[in-house]
Amino acid sequence: MSVPLAYFPRLLNATPAQREKFILSGNGVGIHWDELDEDISVENLILGIGDLTSAK
Repeated sequence: MSVPLAYFPRLLNATPAQREKFILSGNGVGIHWDELDEDISVENLILGIGDLTSAK
């Protein structure tokens, strides 16, 4: 499975090393990047739902 990084601007703008520093959270229901302050729901990934925060 792959999802375009463009769906997640924080990940898109991160370095490859930063993207590699993640943990599975909530018994595997989410992915968390502490350094990037990013949390992604595995369900949303499967559904193809990108970042829902408003652009500022």
